[in-house]
Amino acid sequence: MSSGQQVLIKLRKMIIAGELEGGSRIAEIPTAELLGVSRQPVRIAFRLLEQEGLLIKNPTRGYTVREISNELVNDALEVRGVLEGLAAKTLAEQGLSDVQQQTLKNCIEQIEQLFAEHTEFGDAELERYHEFNVIFHDTIIQGAQNIALIQALAKNNQLPMASVQAITYDESRALSEYRRLHYAHLQHCSIYEALLQRQSGRAETLMREHSSVALLGETVKKILTEV
Repeated sequence: MSSGQQVLIKLRKMIIAGELEGGSRIAEIPTAELLGVSRQPVRIAFRLLEQEGLLIKNPTRGYTVREISNELVNDALEVRGVLEGLAAKTLAEQGLSDVQQQTLKNCIEQIEQLFAEHTEFGDAELERYHEFNVIFHDTIIQGAQNIALIQALAKNNQLPMASVQAITYDESRALSEYRRLHYAHLQHCSIYEALLQRQSGRAETLMREHSSVALLGETVKKILTEV
């Protein structure tokens, strides 16, 4: 995993855990010194965390850590589920193209191989899972060909933990996190089958359920509940 990706995951985890307090200012140089890295990966991570809604760019310099509440995250995930569910429903009604079918199938096969070869995930395995997870979701969202839906989802993704990019993995709970991601993978398989069979209602229901299960582990849920 690249240093930039490692810094991103570390900072995301620190914000969620409250190690970086909501409302506090954060800057490149002290953060780079804290993590023992150069400013470049920190700068990139800050931009991505802003897109994820975890940081707010200040009018002058630096960023402010977003205050996260259980209600805000739940609301954002509910909206994401509705929008992605609509995308899956629309795509099922339209029917998968050959390219879409092959892309989704490849994502499932690549992730299936990960679970077949590894009984736990390290950085490399998590990055590969993340890569194909994003492709799977993007294929369905773009496949719906609904500009209003795509724009609404992009706006919602700016809220904390709402984006598929914001996947979490708590190494201190490696087994439960591994099982959670495997369950999310099984949901992908079911969603793919529903799309393939053009079962629009089932595809929508499965996608709505999947939006929260795939993203938040029990550790993150516990932290947010205590906020």
